[in-house]
Amino acid sequence: MTQAKQRVDGVFEGGGMKGIGLVGAASVIEAAGYEFVNLAGTSAGAIVATLLAAGYRADELKSIISELDFSTFEDPPLIGRVPLVGAFVDMLFRKGLYRGDVFLNLMRDLLARKNIHTFRDLLLPEFANDERYRFKVRLIASDISRGRMLVLPQDIHDYGVAPEDLEVALAVRMSMSIPFFFEPVKFKGSYIVDGGVLSNFPIELFDSAGVPEWPTFGFKLVLPDQAAPTLVVEHPINGPMSELAALFFTAMEAHDAYYLKNDKFVRTIAIDTLNVGTTDFNLNAEQKEALYASGMQAARTFLAHWNFEQYKILYRSGQPVPSRRAQMLPTLLLPAPSPPVTPR
Repeated sequence: MTQAKQRVDGVFEGGGMKGIGLVGAASVIEAAGYEFVNLAGTSAGAIVATLLAAGYRADELKSIISELDFSTFEDPPLIGRVPLVGAFVDMLFRKGLYRGDVFLNLMRDLLARKNIHTFRDLLLPEFANDERYRFKVRLIASDISRGRMLVLPQDIHDYGVAPEDLEVALAVRMSMSIPFFFEPVKFKGSYIVDGGVLSNFPIELFDSAGVPEWPTFGFKLVLPDQAAPTLVVEHPINGPMSELAALFFTAMEAHDAYYLKNDKFVRTIAIDTLNVGTTDFNLNAEQKEALYASGMQAARTFLAHWNFEQYKILYRSGQPVPSRRAQMLPTLLLPAPSPPVTPR
């Protein structure tokens, strides 16, 4: 008799090339018998969440990653190829070094293989009357023209477009538009960029009042020994462009797992990114494999101590929660029996 899968929601942090680790972690969660219901993500996390929502399994994504030359994402316009002045002109007039067309077309192709085109293809009939869970995936982007965070597809309604009609690949392109690297997506008069500008790890997106029927797992990308107070993250600055990039990455990468609130920390899979940079598009096969393996190890460590019933008692019962220091004491580590199947 086949054992019923355990339902779980997943929220994936952004981090560019470091997102390969997210796929490794997801592979362990799938192998442990969990089935993703609702997914969400920002930037690289949006890519992973969307492809999982489309029906890809983590092992399929690993194969795609292994064969993919990420350097092709660096697709500058013709003027950008002019020595010395090209990149500067692109920054001034095109608002980004790379068009992002190669990525957009790849995303369209991957989704089309699973018959996914618009968010209409990702509707969940089970939650037809609940806006929070109506679509299998939700993506975070930033409208820098209106100064607001977007949760897609729902917020596209404010632009005169029905959420069901928004192209999924375009929404992912919006979410991964790293400022100064990729051109922003111009949509209905607004410039839309990477969701990490405003919310790189929206783990609370599926939370609701009361005791949850199944958990939300966060997939977070962290630097080695990130909790160490002496950690220094270096962003070399050699001019205006590198200064702008440093400002963005400082804002995006400063979300330190050490300071997550207890209820978020205890349900978060912290993935060591092995000092890989967000825009390291020239990773070799060994580096890709190492990131994937790091994600797998992080998920195994997490599951060794995760227990949903204990989580609900400690954090969702309405009682005062233990301090982070107390939570980390060995005597309070969560036991590790197989988590029970719980209906929504």
